[in-house]
Parts: sequence; C-alpha cells; structure tokens
Amino acid sequence: MVNGGLAPRERMVLRAAREIEEGETVFVGTRLPLLAYLVAKDNHAPNAVALYENGLIREEAARELLFTMGDPPNILNATSASTTLDVMGMMQAGRVDLGLLGGAEVDRFGNINSTEVEDESGRMTRLPGSGGAADIASLARRTVILIPQEARRLVERVRFRTSPGYGDGPGFREREGLPPGGPTAIVTTHAVFRFDRVIAEGYLYEIFPGVTVDHVLVGMSWSPRIAQPLGMTRPFSVEEISSLRRIDPEGFWTGGRG
Repeated sequence: MVNGGLAPRERMVLRAAREIEEGETVFVGTRLPLLAYLVAKDNHAPNAVALYENGLIREEAARELLFTMGDPPNILNATSASTTLDVMGMMQAGRVDLGLLGGAEVDRFGNINSTEVEDESGRMTRLPGSGGAADIASLARRTVILIPQEARRLVERVRFRTSPGYGDGPGFREREGLPPGGPTAIVTTHAVFRFDRVIAEGYLYEIFPGVTVDHVLVGMSWSPRIAQPLGMTRPFSVEEISSLRRIDPEGFWTGGRG
C-alpha cells in the first residue's frame, strides 16, 4: 500500500510494532508504545503478552484507546491485575523479551533522558523522570526506543542518563553489572537505527519511503554510520494502518492524520 497519507508519528508507531515478535513477553511503556503493542497484537504477533508497570498483564489486547496504562479498558479482561513488584520481579527473573520505551532525548549509545532538558535560552525543564523505564532498560533482554527525528532529541550525549543503553560505550553494561541486554533499535519518524554491539553505537539501518539520508542527518546531533546497503521500510499494509486508526481514530497520540 502507498503510505503517503500517514502522519510521521503514525509511521513511527507502525514500524515499531514490527519489532515485536510473535509470542514475546513485552514490557510496554506509556504513550506511543501502548499503540505499537496493540498494532502488533492485531496483526503479526497475536500471542505476544504485555506487561505494564502498574502490575497489569494482558494476553488479550485492549479494545479502546488508552490514555494511561491504568485506564479501565486496559484493566477489563486483563490476565492479571497484580502489583508493580510482581511484574518487575518477572523482569528481574529474565522473563521479559522486549521493552518498548520513549523519552525526551536518546544518544548514540542508546541512553535515554526523561529527567530534564534545557532550551536554547538556558531554561531548565524538569520532566517526569524514569517511572519504570530505568528498570526496563536495565533488565529486559532487549529494548526498542520510539522518538521523533529531531536534532534536539537524537543527541551526541544525553544531558541526564535516566535509563541506560550502552552507557559510554563498549563494556559499560558489564562494568555496571547489568544483564547483556540493551537497545536493539531506535525507531523515529524518519528511520530505523540498529546497534552494533561491538562498538555499542547506533547506525542508520533503514529509512522510510520518501525520506532521504539528508533528511535524517538534519534531524540528529551525531553523525551515524550508514548501513551498506541502506534498507527501505516495507510499505505498511491496510491491516496495520486500520488497526492503528481503529485504536486511535482521532490521532490523539500520533498527532492526527498525514
């Protein structure tokens, strides 16, 4: 299908959903990750299981738009409505395959900042902080990060390391006693970055149709290596798009329609 009518954040959510594999246990972060899980569940990963920080476990997808993970549609028909301790314990035990996360900044080593940012005038803005993101980034077998393609967001080094990726480079996770997980992808509104675990740095792996490498480079603050050959995102199917727009018909999380 031609995807010219998709808004940038719709493309980001749809592409991130493809990172979820069938049968995986997924720790789902708030906002856009909520949508990505539901799209995957509707399409290629019907047996994926979702864990939420508030203690919910779902094997059946919620059928309405979620503004928070604690909304009634997410509680209705949940497999388990337990505690944060229980779901974090599952992650500590190594039972979480994938964590879906967002943030205000991400750097070339996949570290996430959701604590504080500074604008051009030097004014500091405090953000909500980690929530469970630091635990997910530390303990999930792998993580995927969703973030808009903007130079102020894809930075050389995050201002504050809220949730660890590969820290300051190779060997960081081992030195800090973290399991051998870490980010495997950053999905933006323009592209997909993958991580070379040897140098622990994100590289440009795939771009969306209609996007050029220059478009990507303008929207980031480091110069990534570029895969050869560079991939092109496979067009999204009618079913994928329909799933997203059924869940979020007004574009509350995705910023409307393209």
